Amino acid sequence: MNEVYLNGKYIGTVENGMDFVEQVRRERRKNIMPHDLNIYYHEETGNILMQACKGRVRRPLIIIKEGKPLLTDSHIKQLHTGEIKWSNLVEQGIIEYLDAMEEENALVAFNDNDLTEEHTHMEITPLDIVGMCASHVPYGNYMPGARMNMGSKNQKQAIGFYAANFPVRMDMDVNLLHTPQVPIVKSIMHDISSYADHPSGQNFTIAVMSYGGYNMEDASLINKGSIERGLARSSYYRPAITEELRYSGGLIDEVCIPDKDVRGYKSEKDYRLLEPDGIISPEAKVKEGDVIIGKTSPPRFLSSMDEYNLTSNLKRESSLACRHGERGVVDFVFLTENEEGNKFVQVRLRDQRIPEIGDKFTSRHGQKGIVGMIIPQVDMPFTASGITPDLIFSPHGIPSRMTIAHLIELIGGKTGAMAGRQIDGTLFNSEPEKAIREELLSLGFRENGTETMYNGITGQQFTAKIFIGNMYFLKLKHMVANKIHSRARGPIQLLTRQPTEGRAKEGGLRLGEMEKDTFVAHGTSLLLKERFDSDKTVVPVCENCGIIAIKDEFKDKKYCPICGDNVEITDIELSYAFKLMLDELKTLGLYPKLILKNKY
Repeated sequence: MNEVYLNGKYIGTVENGMDFVEQVRRERRKNIMPHDLNIYYHEETGNILMQACKGRVRRPLIIIKEGKPLLTDSHIKQLHTGEIKWSNLVEQGIIEYLDAMEEENALVAFNDNDLTEEHTHMEITPLDIVGMCASHVPYGNYMPGARMNMGSKNQKQAIGFYAANFPVRMDMDVNLLHTPQVPIVKSIMHDISSYADHPSGQNFTIAVMSYGGYNMEDASLINKGSIERGLARSSYYRPAITEELRYSGGLIDEVCIPDKDVRGYKSEKDYRLLEPDGIISPEAKVKEGDVIIGKTSPPRFLSSMDEYNLTSNLKRESSLACRHGERGVVDFVFLTENEEGNKFVQVRLRDQRIPEIGDKFTSRHGQKGIVGMIIPQVDMPFTASGITPDLIFSPHGIPSRMTIAHLIELIGGKTGAMAGRQIDGTLFNSEPEKAIREELLSLGFRENGTETMYNGITGQQFTAKIFIGNMYFLKLKHMVANKIHSRARGPIQLLTRQPTEGRAKEGGLRLGEMEKDTFVAHGTSLLLKERFDSDKTVVPVCENCGIIAIKDEFKDKKYCPICGDNVEITDIELSYAFKLMLDELKTLGLYPKLILKNKY
């Protein structure tokens, strides 16, 4: 007897498990049972597991009978002419969807050349194994799955041409590449997904070599001349949004230039760019601290009597200013109303981003790295034909990562650029490497992709031949301008009196326990005295009972809350966070006694 489970619940038993499973599959293919039901026979336990729940990943496969696929040439012709649809193939039992569980009972052939009597299914195309983004990686079958996965993830973060109507959109955090290009080495998925309408990279000339040591640890070197000609140049857009909120009692915010008697008034310089309506004008250059939208709000926490008091009826300043570390040009101003009929203002800022040291670049094979140095074109190495690379890629990134596809794309890109055509690098179904090498040889280049190169500084010929070619490279949205952060003095938290956290709040850079260990290991432990006093405070302590005493600023005297003022009270330095902990202990009814000793 075999136990049967549906969606994890026991529903009964059957006498012959294998026959039952085969019968369910036959009826599913005849359209009697639902198509989204998957069934799996566990050979070791004899249990039958059926799944029909939501959220499973299922993929289509061609059904094989007696070593032959049920999908014939006549079906393909009918699909082309539009006589039948995909859904008809599923209904006729020619194609079925399997989930990860049922796939354990299947033997799937890669293509019709591999078919045997044992096979139960065949791939529609080997490209079907991977998802949308991974199928854009050329020659993906020449590299490990982990790098393939990384390459597909990196493509999602690439800056490109995301939408044609970007001038009239107010998107949150947008990057736009100025001159996006279509890749020379492409996959069939580039055509299917209309990639040419929304490309997100450029074809760089890349030399694989070490140069001056600035491209160690995955860093890459970029040609300054290429940057000046517009390579990887992009714009960053960010909106500033505010609205006139309504409060209880009929009070309302007002978008305007705040008056000088408003509580929290900044300075005339901060409001200099605002027009009479309180909103900044388009194409105004703004930097950190400049007000973009002027706004005043009614005072907070009004009591019932305060509403009639004229002196307390001062408005407070609530303008929207440029964030810490931000700059740009006002690109677009949009005024409308929200669903409640209140005034709603949106201002979009634009900032041109030119590649700089610290910006992140990647190939489509997960070979990501940041710019380590920008080299003047005169100092860049050059080939015998006078070609200088746009980017120098470190050779140390290849052996351990085993991304052979990265090297094949370099040869393919070089061949495509010289022959004036696109190279097909579709996963498992690409143009053979041998044919590309032969074509490159016929174009007058060495078939292994290497060339004689010369040192740009000395003019001497390099001893080794340098591997150089064309590759589709992506600039990622992780730019150093959005991440750079430093602080000397700045805001502190109210509770702990320690610096605030995070770049947006002008926060401090925390020195944790591990960083402390590195100081000690380097013999510079005295630095900790400076590093760990961000919340240093001086408190009076009673020498008799060890409790923190009170200092009366008005009477200029100190006294102990327990012993009075006839005891010796000493000022000591300690961390405010520690003083806070002592207060917390007092709330628990514990007595934290401080026993003082002389330093000397």
